[in-house]
Amino acid sequence: MQKDLEQWKSSTELSDVERWIIMMGIGYFSAAEGIVGDNIQHVVRELVTAPELKLVLGRHAHEENIHADSLLYMISSLGINPHECEAMFEQVDTIRRKNEFVTKVSKNLRRDLDLTQTSNKQELAKNIFVFGQCMEGTQFYGLFGMVLSLARQNKFPGIGQMFRYTLRDESNHIELFRNLFRVLIDENPDIWTDAFKSELSELMKEAVSLEKDFIRDCLPVNSVGMSADEFCSYIDYIADRRLNGVGLEVINPGLENPFPWLAEMMDVKKEQNFFEGRVTEYQKSSVLTEVADDEL
Repeated sequence: MQKDLEQWKSSTELSDVERWIIMMGIGYFSAAEGIVGDNIQHVVRELVTAPELKLVLGRHAHEENIHADSLLYMISSLGINPHECEAMFEQVDTIRRKNEFVTKVSKNLRRDLDLTQTSNKQELAKNIFVFGQCMEGTQFYGLFGMVLSLARQNKFPGIGQMFRYTLRDESNHIELFRNLFRVLIDENPDIWTDAFKSELSELMKEAVSLEKDFIRDCLPVNSVGMSADEFCSYIDYIADRRLNGVGLEVINPGLENPFPWLAEMMDVKKEQNFFEGRVTEYQKSSVLTEVADDEL
């Protein structure tokens, strides 16, 4: 984070818009990771019965906590007041609607839910689809793309690298929830009705619409050399990948990725030659200033 701090304090290396993007990214993911972690720990993990699933979902929740720790590290290192990040969201209607969209699929799911009923099984499948494919799988990619675009220009290289590590974990989470969804459908074919497929497609369309509103309202993509229309097209492309992955019809057939460089940046390999680099583990040391955990 040393280079990031130098840039943050410089009056010439960064624009106010670029600083604003970083604060928006840190603030949004601080809240979103908490929502995802709560859903894993208190909803999905409580309803599955296979011990290996409980273990992997516990790891999933643990990684969300690591992401929150890394965000706290960014806030501490740059000397940002966490309450400023929080205040940015209080008046943003788009973010409120995004949060309401994902949380509404958790309200009816309780530990004692009767999962022998088709409607209840559909509610669980819907939750897994919305959090795995709509939120983490599609809506997260708007801000990921913005931050990585800055890193591509050698701005905030440390934050960009941490976001790439986070994205590596998110890719595993998306795949876990995709597999969980497909197995749930295979084991319970009664829930895979035409009406349910249509409902899931409409949920993805709503997620895409909300993300496009978020991009237009909150993300100054033109200021970092990107086109808002192309960025919205990128969200369409990602959404179609998620739909295809769970066996649903895509919304925009034949759509190609408008940002191939972004796909390359997001492809973080876990393996590394021992003599060429170090293992990409999260670190908590060398925090330049301190912020209490409860302030995040």
